[in-house]
Amino acid sequence: MIRFVLADLRRLWAASLVIVLLVALATALGVAVTLQERALRLGSARAADKFDLIVGAPGSETQLVLSSVFLQPAALPLMPGEVLTKLIADPRVAWAAPIGFGDNFQGYPIVGTTTALISGTTTGFSQGQMFAREGEAMVGSGVDLPIGAEVKPMHGAAGEGGETHAESIYHVVGKLQPTGTAWDRAVLVPIQAVWHIHGLGEDHDHEEAGHDEHEAADHEDEAGEEHHHGHIDADAPLDEDFDHEVPGLPAVLVKPKTIADAYALRQAYRTGEGTRAVFPAEVLTGLYATLGDARAVLMYVAYGAQTLVAAALMLIAVIHVAQRRKQIGALRAFGAPRLAVFGIVWLELLLLVAIGVGAGFGLGYGAAEFLAGLFTAQSGVHMPVEFTKSDAALAATFLAVAALMAALPAALAYRQSPVEALRG
Repeated sequence: MIRFVLADLRRLWAASLVIVLLVALATALGVAVTLQERALRLGSARAADKFDLIVGAPGSETQLVLSSVFLQPAALPLMPGEVLTKLIADPRVAWAAPIGFGDNFQGYPIVGTTTALISGTTTGFSQGQMFAREGEAMVGSGVDLPIGAEVKPMHGAAGEGGETHAESIYHVVGKLQPTGTAWDRAVLVPIQAVWHIHGLGEDHDHEEAGHDEHEAADHEDEAGEEHHHGHIDADAPLDEDFDHEVPGLPAVLVKPKTIADAYALRQAYRTGEGTRAVFPAEVLTGLYATLGDARAVLMYVAYGAQTLVAAALMLIAVIHVAQRRKQIGALRAFGAPRLAVFGIVWLELLLLVAIGVGAGFGLGYGAAEFLAGLFTAQSGVHMPVEFTKSDAALAATFLAVAALMAALPAALAYRQSPVEALRG
């Protein structure tokens, strides 16, 4: 029977190819949606794994997480700088690190932070070493810059009239191992350098000196002179004790010592004035709900397409059986039992659908991989495209439905009279 089925399919290869393509495309649509949605969930969850708690100013929790974890540009409100010094001194905190952003270089975001964050969230260096001075920078694994390259920060986008801080230059001293997060596409610099470029965070040794500087600045403003940005001292060593006045901050990333400490800290800074503490995982759960709604809409579209394909296949199969009346009649006349005729027609259709489903899973996987690659190249977040047991169940469901559908034209062939077929 198998040889007869294969020979028949080779003879009718054009119609067989059309059926396979229809099934493959309909299947690929649903598979691609499922795999891509799963990849977004897994990729974003893994990217946020290293960030237990984020403290920022009151505002959108979602934007705070997107800006801090995924480095999406946004104008976040600032919280008092003293929050950082309080967190560093808190016995419940393993480490706390500020982040400052707003500048970029060749499309890569420049993020000001501390060695504590880099040591606590990365797996080491593929080249070079940690920055030790204000004029030094490190780059993520996805940044196409060699050791020793010069980085001139730009505020805003080049195509939108961005301003380059020409007086300030960083030199790349290290490249980090891949982390699969948005930080792989970031240029990491000392937070003090970011403050100084924007005229903030000057370290005053004496209160009187600070008073004199403020007084001088007031005189400049009164005289109507243009305010100039500060600049980094390329050879200035880093001081991460933050025992001086700290400027306002968009966010502080916190590593609590225990789970209990994490909840206590979130409660303390969630209800405090001028701060908002969030668990990235909780915020992502809300985003997943929205993502799930979008996936549901796309899956309904996919189901609609699959239903139309199923109806088209049924029509093709019935027409196919009608056109083969003489062949089926001849088989019956030569003694082929009805069950054999039923099996031939049923197996042919089931085999074509099975090939189409297999090809559809391959096309869907390839489409999901392509989209994930584009997303990773743009954001730096690794999107793992992978099958699970539920996908095997989906394939089995497709084949079970196909087996039932193939039974209808096979039943028509089963009931066909050989005499009437030969006469027709």
